[in-house]
Amino acid sequence: MKDILKRHRKEKKDLQNKITGMKKQASKSQRKEVNAKCELLQADLQSKHDKEISEWQNNNLNQQNTDLGEVKESGIKTENKQENDEDNAEITPEMLLAQLELENKELNNTEQNQKQLQQQQQQQQPKKRRNRQKERLAKREQEIARMKEEAAKEAAIQPDLQKLEQESLDLLCNTLNLKQVDIRPDGHCLFASILDQLKYRHKHISDDYDVYKLRHLACEYISNNRDDFIPYLFDETTMQLQDVDEYIREMESTAKWGGEIEIIALANIFDCPISILISGQATHKVNESGTNPELKLVYYKHGYSLGEHYNSLHDLE
Repeated sequence: MKDILKRHRKEKKDLQNKITGMKKQASKSQRKEVNAKCELLQADLQSKHDKEISEWQNNNLNQQNTDLGEVKESGIKTENKQENDEDNAEITPEMLLAQLELENKELNNTEQNQKQLQQQQQQQQPKKRRNRQKERLAKREQEIARMKEEAAKEAAIQPDLQKLEQESLDLLCNTLNLKQVDIRPDGHCLFASILDQLKYRHKHISDDYDVYKLRHLACEYISNNRDDFIPYLFDETTMQLQDVDEYIREMESTAKWGGEIEIIALANIFDCPISILISGQATHKVNESGTNPELKLVYYKHGYSLGEHYNSLHDLE
């Protein structure tokens, strides 16, 4: 048995050296295939070793059984001879005890060999490989769940900005005897609010005015007075100045939201002040020197899901 185990160790060492050489020579694209082949070689060698050990144990056990049979057969022949002997000698108690001791020893050796074989087979079974990708995915899902839980907890303790803003504007409008008139929340809301104010406060406004007409008038004014609007076209995000012509084209031909530039332009076109109520701030006024009736708007930063919004303000009756 010692010779077999010695040879097994040498074969394992030789195979390990061979595997090391194969892995070093393998390219990145061949690595997966080489690893699989190495595992197969190791499994084959292990299977071969297990088989040789098992065969040796079985042969050894058979040899023990053969020896025991010879002893028993010899005993039987002796008994027969003794029975035929003229003295007819009887089997002594000492002989029975010796026979029982031999049988018990044989049984114990058999059980011990079976236990050793089971232990070796358990040790030689390949361990189940860890699925690291599955572990990473599970860990990532746990991290995402934790982040969502923390975000939900943080959101629960945050103030309701929409509610606070609306309460502030309601109080401000009541103080000024004004009521908020809802305008459709889309990219045209500023122009629609100013159009509603023109019809409400400037009685002479033409009926053919719409948001597209106001966009065109504002863009025309910006184009004719572009030097006045260059400071407003500086993009702090990109740290670059927007092209005036490109800005005008986009404002006139799309639903791009209007803002301070368009308010200034329309206030000058209609020669009137335009005031905007803002929560938590002083009322913002444009073209205060205008001679026509003031147009009144209200600005929302948090009130609408689409983003910033303008509504029109009418007087309380």
